[in-house]
Amino acid sequence: MNLANKITIFRIFLVPIFLLVLYSNIKYSSYIAAFIFIIASLTDTLDGYIARSKNMITNFGKFVDPLADKILVSAALISLVDLGKIPGWIVVIVIAREFSISGFRIIAASEGITIAASPLGKIKTITQLAAIILLLLNNFPFYLINLPLDMILLYISLFFTVLSGIDYIYKNKSTLKTGIK
Repeated sequence: MNLANKITIFRIFLVPIFLLVLYSNIKYSSYIAAFIFIIASLTDTLDGYIARSKNMITNFGKFVDPLADKILVSAALISLVDLGKIPGWIVVIVIAREFSISGFRIIAASEGITIAASPLGKIKTITQLAAIILLLLNNFPFYLINLPLDMILLYISLFFTVLSGIDYIYKNKSTLKTGIK
């Protein structure tokens, strides 16, 4: 197993630690969980950089890296619903999009086609991660100026979640047609 894949596995390993800390009764647990979430999120950039720059791209990595991202984000979003910080319907839309696009990519892969991340998908990811971090930080420091940036970013990420999902399907609809026999 190469270094990039080990970093991806480390990200998955951080998810239960993130959850244990978030649900613990220790002082500042939400802030510590936010720090763990940030570290886990940064490993996504790091493992991708290492895999590309050192030519360590593997089929295992192609499968596990996006899976690790979805596990991390889904765990955070579901926990934020459980903690009463965000509405559940938003998380249902986000997770439904992730399942749909993952299934779409599986069909494409079965046809030997790789669908790269789009700029809209990258915006979705950045706004999603920023919203989750601010929600974990109880909107610090923006609550000091009465700016609900955590919720603003959550709704922006929801917009890009839907838009990027539609964009993926529209731009690659021919793949879907050839994948169904």
